[in-house]
Amino acid sequence: MENKKEFIAARVARELKDGDIVNLGIGLPTMVSNYLEPGVNIILQSENGYVGLGERPEEGREDKDIVNAGGTPASINAGGAFFDSSMSFAIIRGGHVDATVLGALQVDEKGNLANWIIPGKKVPGMGGAMDLVVGAKKVIVAMEHTNRGKQKIMKSCTLPLTAKGVVDMIITEMGVMEVTPEGLLLSEYNPEYSLEEIQNATECKLIVGDDVRAMS
Repeated sequence: MENKKEFIAARVARELKDGDIVNLGIGLPTMVSNYLEPGVNIILQSENGYVGLGERPEEGREDKDIVNAGGTPASINAGGAFFDSSMSFAIIRGGHVDATVLGALQVDEKGNLANWIIPGKKVPGMGGAMDLVVGAKKVIVAMEHTNRGKQKIMKSCTLPLTAKGVVDMIITEMGVMEVTPEGLLLSEYNPEYSLEEIQNATECKLIVGDDVRAMS
Protein backbone atom coordinates (compact mmCIF):
# COMPACT_ATOMS: atom_id res chain seq x y z
CA MET A 1 0.00 0.00 0.00
CA GLU A 2 1.02 3.63 -0.45
CA ASN A 3 1.69 6.01 2.46
CA LYS A 4 2.35 3.18 4.91
CA LYS A 5 4.03 5.39 7.48
CA GLU A 6 1.23 7.94 7.46
CA PHE A 7 -1.36 5.17 7.82
CA ILE A 8 0.47 3.67 10.79
CA ALA A 9 1.00 7.04 12.48
CA ALA A 10 -2.69 7.93 12.13
CA ARG A 11 -3.73 4.65 13.77
CA VAL A 12 -1.24 5.06 16.61
CA ALA A 13 -2.61 8.55 17.30
CA ARG A 14 -5.96 7.02 18.25
CA GLU A 15 -4.30 5.29 21.22
CA LEU A 16 -3.30 8.59 22.83
CA LYS A 17 -5.61 10.43 25.20
CA ASP A 18 -5.99 14.12 25.96
CA GLY A 19 -3.42 15.20 28.54
CA ASP A 20 -1.18 12.16 28.14
CA ILE A 21 2.55 12.62 28.60
CA VAL A 22 4.04 10.85 25.59
CA ASN A 23 7.53 10.09 24.34
CA LEU A 24 7.77 9.64 20.56
CA GLY A 25 10.81 7.80 19.21
CA ILE A 26 12.77 8.96 16.20
CA GLY A 27 11.59 8.23 12.67
CA LEU A 28 8.00 7.13 12.04
CA PRO A 29 6.81 7.74 15.66
CA THR A 30 7.50 11.48 15.36
CA MET A 31 4.69 11.64 12.76
CA VAL A 32 2.04 10.55 15.27
CA SER A 33 1.43 14.04 16.66
CA ASN A 34 0.31 15.16 13.18
CA TYR A 35 -2.73 12.86 13.34
CA LEU A 36 -4.22 13.51 16.77
CA GLU A 37 -8.00 13.76 16.82
CA PRO A 38 -9.57 17.20 17.43
CA GLY A 39 -9.54 18.10 21.10
CA VAL A 40 -6.70 15.72 21.94
CA ASN A 41 -3.61 17.50 23.19
CA ILE A 42 -0.64 15.52 24.41
CA ILE A 43 2.45 16.68 26.27
CA LEU A 44 5.59 15.53 24.48
CA GLN A 45 8.52 14.51 26.64
CA SER A 46 11.98 14.14 25.08
CA GLU A 47 14.72 12.28 26.90
CA ASN A 48 17.31 14.90 25.97
CA GLY A 49 15.72 17.28 28.48
CA TYR A 50 12.34 18.72 27.48
CA VAL A 51 8.69 18.45 28.33
CA GLY A 52 6.15 20.31 26.21
CA LEU A 53 8.09 19.92 22.97
CA GLY A 54 6.35 21.46 19.97
CA GLU A 55 6.35 21.20 16.20
CA ARG A 56 9.32 21.62 13.91
CA PRO A 57 9.79 25.36 13.34
CA GLU A 58 9.60 27.02 9.96
CA GLU A 59 12.80 26.99 7.93
CA GLY A 60 15.05 29.81 9.07
CA ARG A 61 13.47 30.01 12.53
CA GLU A 62 15.24 26.99 14.04
CA ASP A 63 16.94 27.30 17.43
CA LYS A 64 20.07 25.12 17.60
CA ASP A 65 19.45 24.58 21.32
CA ILE A 66 15.95 23.12 20.85
CA VAL A 67 16.01 19.72 19.18
CA ASN A 68 14.25 16.42 19.77
CA ALA A 69 16.05 13.23 20.77
CA GLY A 70 16.88 12.53 17.14
CA GLY A 71 18.59 15.90 16.72
CA THR A 72 15.80 17.35 14.57
CA PRO A 73 14.91 21.02 15.18
CA ALA A 74 11.83 21.44 17.37
CA SER A 75 10.04 24.14 19.33
CA ILE A 76 8.87 24.45 22.92
CA ASN A 77 5.23 25.14 23.73
CA ALA A 78 4.00 27.65 26.32
CA GLY A 79 4.33 26.01 29.71
CA GLY A 80 7.09 23.68 28.52
CA ALA A 81 10.29 23.18 30.46
CA PHE A 82 13.98 22.47 29.98
CA PHE A 83 15.96 20.30 32.40
CA ASP A 84 19.04 18.13 32.68
CA SER A 85 19.35 14.41 31.93
CA SER A 86 18.95 13.38 35.56
CA MET A 87 15.52 15.05 35.72
CA SER A 88 14.54 13.72 32.31
CA PHE A 89 15.28 10.14 33.26
CA ALA A 90 13.71 10.59 36.70
CA ILE A 91 10.48 11.41 34.84
CA ILE A 92 10.85 8.28 32.69
CA ARG A 93 12.02 5.89 35.41
CA GLY A 94 9.50 7.30 37.87
CA GLY A 95 6.58 6.09 35.74
CA HIS A 96 5.37 9.54 34.73
CA VAL A 97 5.28 8.85 30.97
CA ASP A 98 1.85 7.56 29.93
CA ALA A 99 2.94 6.09 26.62
CA THR A 100 6.02 5.66 24.50
CA VAL A 101 5.93 4.96 20.76
CA LEU A 102 9.01 3.36 19.25
CA GLY A 103 10.13 1.65 16.09
CA ALA A 104 11.65 -1.83 16.11
CA LEU A 105 14.04 -4.05 14.24
CA GLN A 106 12.23 -7.07 15.70
CA VAL A 107 9.50 -7.74 18.24
CA ASP A 108 8.19 -11.14 19.26
CA GLU A 109 5.06 -12.83 20.58
CA LYS A 110 6.24 -12.50 24.19
CA GLY A 111 6.55 -8.71 23.92
CA ASN A 112 10.35 -8.80 23.70
CA LEU A 113 11.84 -5.85 21.81
CA ALA A 114 15.01 -5.52 19.72
CA ASN A 115 15.41 -2.03 18.33
CA TRP A 116 18.91 -0.72 18.98
CA ILE A 117 21.58 -2.68 17.10
CA ILE A 118 22.31 -5.09 14.29
CA PRO A 119 25.57 -6.84 15.22
CA GLY A 120 28.45 -5.64 13.06
CA LYS A 121 26.83 -2.33 12.17
CA LYS A 122 27.81 0.97 13.72
CA VAL A 123 25.15 2.79 15.72
CA PRO A 124 25.31 6.11 17.60
CA GLY A 125 23.96 4.46 20.76
CA MET A 126 20.81 3.01 22.27
CA GLY A 127 19.41 6.36 23.40
CA GLY A 128 16.73 6.24 26.07
CA ALA A 129 14.87 3.20 24.72
CA MET A 130 15.86 0.80 27.49
CA ASP A 131 14.60 3.22 30.14
CA LEU A 132 11.47 4.21 28.24
CA VAL A 133 10.16 0.71 27.64
CA VAL A 134 10.41 -0.23 31.31
CA GLY A 135 9.30 3.17 32.67
CA ALA A 136 6.35 4.08 30.42
CA LYS A 137 2.87 2.88 31.35
CA LYS A 138 2.16 1.75 27.76
CA VAL A 139 4.64 0.68 25.07
CA ILE A 140 3.51 0.84 21.45
CA VAL A 141 5.71 -0.41 18.62
CA ALA A 142 4.95 1.46 15.38
CA MET A 143 6.69 0.02 12.32
CA GLU A 144 6.27 -1.42 8.86
CA HIS A 145 5.29 -5.08 9.09
CA THR A 146 8.31 -6.36 7.16
CA ASN A 147 11.68 -5.07 6.02
CA ARG A 148 12.05 -5.69 2.28
CA GLY A 149 9.92 -8.79 2.68
CA LYS A 150 11.82 -10.05 5.74
CA GLN A 151 9.69 -10.80 8.78
CA LYS A 152 10.08 -8.50 11.81
CA ILE A 153 7.37 -9.93 14.07
CA MET A 154 9.00 -13.07 15.34
CA LYS A 155 8.39 -16.23 17.33
CA SER A 156 11.50 -15.19 19.25
CA CYS A 157 13.80 -12.22 18.56
CA THR A 158 17.17 -13.13 17.07
CA LEU A 159 18.77 -9.68 17.48
CA PRO A 160 20.13 -8.32 20.79
CA LEU A 161 17.22 -7.31 23.01
CA THR A 162 16.43 -3.82 24.19
CA ALA A 163 14.18 -5.26 26.92
CA LYS A 164 12.12 -8.37 27.67
CA GLY A 165 8.35 -8.56 27.89
CA VAL A 166 7.73 -4.82 27.66
CA VAL A 167 5.65 -4.33 24.49
CA ASP A 168 1.89 -3.89 24.89
CA MET A 169 0.84 -3.28 21.29
CA ILE A 170 2.25 -3.49 17.75
CA ILE A 171 0.76 -1.34 14.99
CA THR A 172 1.78 -1.86 11.36
CA GLU A 173 0.25 -1.17 7.98
CA MET A 174 -1.25 -4.67 8.11
CA GLY A 175 -2.88 -4.65 11.50
CA VAL A 176 -3.00 -4.03 15.23
CA MET A 177 -1.60 -6.75 17.47
CA GLU A 178 -1.87 -6.92 21.25
CA VAL A 179 0.56 -8.89 23.40
CA THR A 180 -1.33 -11.38 25.60
CA PRO A 181 -0.20 -14.27 27.83
CA GLU A 182 -1.38 -16.63 25.08
CA GLY A 183 0.54 -14.84 22.29
CA LEU A 184 -0.10 -12.08 19.76
CA LEU A 185 -3.78 -11.27 19.31
CA LEU A 186 -4.68 -9.68 15.97
CA SER A 187 -7.42 -7.28 17.08
CA GLU A 188 -7.61 -5.23 13.87
CA TYR A 189 -6.58 -5.91 10.28
CA ASN A 190 -6.15 -3.77 7.19
CA PRO A 191 -8.74 -4.93 4.61
CA GLU A 192 -6.16 -4.31 1.86
CA TYR A 193 -4.54 -7.54 3.05
CA SER A 194 -6.08 -10.94 3.62
CA LEU A 195 -5.66 -12.67 6.95
CA GLU A 196 -3.52 -15.23 5.15
CA GLU A 197 -1.19 -12.51 3.80
CA ILE A 198 -0.84 -11.01 7.28
CA GLN A 199 0.00 -14.39 8.80
CA ASN A 200 2.50 -15.17 6.04
CA ALA A 201 4.29 -11.88 6.78
CA THR A 202 4.51 -12.82 10.47
CA GLU A 203 6.81 -15.52 11.85
CA CYS A 204 4.83 -16.30 14.99
CA LYS A 205 1.30 -17.66 14.96
CA LEU A 206 -1.30 -14.91 15.29
CA ILE A 207 -4.41 -15.39 17.40
CA VAL A 208 -7.42 -14.24 15.38
CA GLY A 209 -10.60 -13.88 17.41
CA ASP A 210 -14.17 -13.85 16.17
CA ASP A 211 -14.38 -10.15 16.97
CA VAL A 212 -11.38 -9.07 14.85
CA ARG A 213 -12.31 -5.84 13.07
CA ALA A 214 -11.10 -3.73 10.18
CA MET A 215 -8.64 -0.90 10.80
CA SER A 216 -10.04 2.53 10.15
